[in-house]
Amino acid sequence: MGIPVIPSTFFLTLLLAIGLLFFIRAAVKDRTEVAKFISHQSNEELFSLIKNYFEQRSYQVVTTNSTQSKITFNGRVRASWFMAIFLTFLAAVGISCLSLILSISIPHLAYLWVGLIALSPVAGLFYWKQAERDEQVQLQIDAVNIPNGEIHQLVTVTAHRDELTILKRSGNLLMLGRVVSPTEDGETSIH
Repeated sequence: MGIPVIPSTFFLTLLLAIGLLFFIRAAVKDRTEVAKFISHQSNEELFSLIKNYFEQRSYQVVTTNSTQSKITFNGRVRASWFMAIFLTFLAAVGISCLSLILSISIPHLAYLWVGLIALSPVAGLFYWKQAERDEQVQLQIDAVNIPNGEIHQLVTVTAHRDELTILKRSGNLLMLGRVVSPTEDGETSIH
């Protein structure tokens, strides 16, 4: 290998390692979103349906406010074995690539660089410790008049985006839009 190849390969491998670190961090990022659903059911019927749905998904009711039609659920999200193993594997491959470049660049420390591969389980442990956490689901039901004079229920759910997707598939709710987490200025937009 020529001399200019080693620094450029090292630089690219270092960029990939940085990307891998951000990917591992993103695996545990909070992905709470707000979704708005509309339903033809009555307020009480809808409230009972959604409450039963979240209780079946191992969420417990934390607070209820009947005057504002709000309810908050709490549940424990478990980490995925597959994701922990996958992140450990990705870390091992990334560290192996970096170790190879470092052992070519600094050959007298080659055994030290190869030993860095033993650090790859740290990625899986990081994910395992951070991904298992309590999550809250907040629900608010409001009556809405639509232009033809009918009254429907507008359900605003704040939860993890996967929960919102499953809720959309499971119920007979019509999704209006999904609001991504609020921006710095407090504004939210419906997508």
